Amino acid sequence: MSLNIAVTEQEFHKAEKVFRTAASQGCFCVPAPAREEALARFVREKAIRHVILGVERYSGPLYEALSCGAVVARFGVGHDGVDKGKATERKLLCTNTPGSLDASVAEHTINLMLATARHTVALAGAVREGRWSPQIGSELDGKTLVIVGCGAIGRRVAETAGLGFRMRVVGLQRPGARSNVTHENRGFAALSTSYEEAVAGADYVSLHIPSVPETRHYLNRERLAPLTATCQVINTGRGALIDEGALFDAVSEGRLGGAALDVFEREPYSPAVPGKDLRRLPQIIMTPHVSSSTREACERVARQCLANIQSAERGAYLEMNLLNLEVVKKL
Repeated sequence: MSLNIAVTEQEFHKAEKVFRTAASQGCFCVPAPAREEALARFVREKAIRHVILGVERYSGPLYEALSCGAVVARFGVGHDGVDKGKATERKLLCTNTPGSLDASVAEHTINLMLATARHTVALAGAVREGRWSPQIGSELDGKTLVIVGCGAIGRRVAETAGLGFRMRVVGLQRPGARSNVTHENRGFAALSTSYEEAVAGADYVSLHIPSVPETRHYLNRERLAPLTATCQVINTGRGALIDEGALFDAVSEGRLGGAALDVFEREPYSPAVPGKDLRRLPQIIMTPHVSSSTREACERVARQCLANIQSAERGAYLEMNLLNLEVVKKL
């Protein structure tokens, strides 16, 4: 087996060692442009069989450039940038890498909570600038954390926060959502399907739900209203989950204590609403979408992407993390 695989450039460099080593198994991975038109040309010119993609949105030319049975592998878990319908029409296999980022994202969620509690960013910046300006922080011990979405990452955050920091963790589940979470799950003190009930008295609210049309601006003006003036919002999920204009107003007007955000509606960050730049608010900590960017996580993702591709080449479709299983009937 000898395969040419295009990996969008940023993703290639996240796990370059894994991608280069794959040549020993006949998988020749090459860095490729991320923009769709350029990537489609690259696929045609370089006789590319499969592609591994980052978070960009792909809506047309790429699917036309790939041949029947090719794999469109998402480097990560979220796959809202891949058009599964068009891929299925073109008989392309779409995959992602579930579970590969759980530890990394959960750890950064805890990291952001600690940073807000102990004013880490402001204090570190002050010392670097030659100012010695101690501030009194707060402990996580005994505080209430609401986890919106009790999937694998949400459960991992609950276990770390509940058992490691002795926080009171409340899990908020969507009514009717499939879940194996029970009160006996490690870390959770309570579960609820009512947003208002769950967030009552919350010190932290952390978002761990998928970005789909139904969850766009999930945390909007109405859902921000019940939160207290000392509550902190944490988002390591997707930027579209928060109405950034409503968040700016709540923080700047003192109705919300602050936020720690790793994801944004526009990336690289620019204000989603003119005149409401989150960077102006010292109560908001912002990191550049790095919750999944650890060496370990990137290497797990790369290996899983390649495993999906190798399974496709063997026709072992049930071994793949397929997002469009229905395409198998067309092959």
